[in-house]
Amino acid sequence: MEMTLIKEKLRSDPMLRKLQAAEEVIWINPDKIPFADAQDSSELTMADIDDAEARLLRFAPFIMKCFPETEARGGMIESPLTDISDMRDLLNEKYDSHLQGRLLLKLDSHLPIAGSVKARGGIYEVLKYTEDLAIAHGILKKSDNYAKLAEPEYRNFFAQYTIQVGSTGNLGMSIGIMSAAVGYHAIVHMSADAKQWKKDLLRSYGVTVIEYRADYSEAVKNGRKQSDENLVSYFVDDEKSRDLFLGYAVAAKRLMCQLEEKQIRVDVEHPLFVYIPCGVGGAPGGITFGLKQVFGDAVHCFFVEPVQAPCMLLGMSTGLHNAISVQDIGLTGLTHADGLAVGRPSGFVGSMMEPLLSGEFTVRDGKLYDYLRDMLEAEGIFLEPSACAAFQGAAMLERSPEIQEYIKKNALEEKMKRAAHIVWATGGSLVPEEIREEYRNTIIRE
Repeated sequence: MEMTLIKEKLRSDPMLRKLQAAEEVIWINPDKIPFADAQDSSELTMADIDDAEARLLRFAPFIMKCFPETEARGGMIESPLTDISDMRDLLNEKYDSHLQGRLLLKLDSHLPIAGSVKARGGIYEVLKYTEDLAIAHGILKKSDNYAKLAEPEYRNFFAQYTIQVGSTGNLGMSIGIMSAAVGYHAIVHMSADAKQWKKDLLRSYGVTVIEYRADYSEAVKNGRKQSDENLVSYFVDDEKSRDLFLGYAVAAKRLMCQLEEKQIRVDVEHPLFVYIPCGVGGAPGGITFGLKQVFGDAVHCFFVEPVQAPCMLLGMSTGLHNAISVQDIGLTGLTHADGLAVGRPSGFVGSMMEPLLSGEFTVRDGKLYDYLRDMLEAEGIFLEPSACAAFQGAAMLERSPEIQEYIKKNALEEKMKRAAHIVWATGGSLVPEEIREEYRNTIIRE
C-alpha cells in the first residue's frame, strides 16, 4: 500500500493507532447486519455446506481404512464438546471476568489425524480434489464404496500427482498427512514461524517440507508459484479457497447436534457466543459462516488475534482486506502463536465476514501461556498457545465497555444469564511432551 494512504488512515482512526502500538483491543464490526439480509447477498449457502458434508460421508469408509482411530465414529473426523465450568470460575476469579451462563470447549485440538482445526478444511479439500480427479478419470463413481481408493492400484494412480500448500504449521500437517494417505506427492512450504516438531512429523509421513526464513505470505507465494509450474500439481490456497472454507463450515452442523445432546438451547432467548483464534481467516471464517447458517442471529462470533499479527482485524476495520498487511502499520507479524502468525488476511474470507462477524479481540503473547496454565490447573486439558488465544474473548466479554454496548444494542442484557459460550480450541493434542513442558514453563514479561 502507499504509505501516504496508511498515514492518513492512522491519523483518522484511533483503533488503527492502538493496533500500531500493539495494544490489546476490542473491535465491534460496524458492518454486521441481520442474518436474513446477509444471506440474500451471500455467494455460498447451506446447500454448499450440505454438499461438503455429503462428500465427507462418502469418504468415511476410506478414512476408516487409512486411519483406524476414526472407526469408533464411523470415519467421521469430529471432536468433543465439553463443559469447562471450573475454567469459567477461574476466569471470573482471576481476571474479574463476570462471565455468566455456561462455558464450553470445542476440542478441535483433539481432532483425529491432524490434531487441529485444520483437520476439517485441509482434509476436506484433499478429499474433494481426490474425488474430482478420480471421477474425471473414470475410476470412481459416487455410488462406489470409497474404501477401494486405499488399494495399491489407486494409490499408484494418485502418486502421479502433487499437492502443495503454504503453512505456518497445522494446515500443512492436515494437508500433508491426508495427501500422503491417498498416495500423492505432498509438498508443504513452511514459514519461519513453523515449529520444528511439526516439520519432523510431516517428514515422518514421507512429506517433502520446504523451509523459508520469511513469513507465511512468502511461503504461500513460493508454494503457489512452484505448483503453477507443475502441470500435475494442485495448490491448496489458504488465502482464497472456497473448499477449505466449506470444509470448516461443516463443523456447525455437527455442533448443533452436540448442543442438542447437552440440552443447550440456542435461539433468540438463549444466545450463543463463540470465540475462535484467527490467522489468515479460513478456519474461523468457515466455522462462523456455518454457525450463522445454522443459528442465524442467535449466534455471536468473535475472532481473536495476537497483538503483533491482527491481520483480519486490520483488513476488516479498514475495509482494505488483503490490500493491507500488519507490516504496513509497523507491526512485526511475529508471535508465539505460530498458527496465527499471518501478516495479510484472506480477502475472500474478510469479505464473507463483513456482514456476519460480531467483532474481534487481540491478545498479548504472555496471556497465551497464562491461559494455557489456567486450563491445565482448572480442567487438566492441554492446548497449544495459539488455541489459548480464544480465552481472551471469554475473559474480556462482560467486563469491556465495547461489548457492553454491543449487548445493549442487540437487546441481550436480560438474556446473558441464559447464554452459552464456546471457546474453540484449535490445536494441541499432537504436541510432543518435551514441548508441552517448555510451554508450561514459558513466562513472557510484556
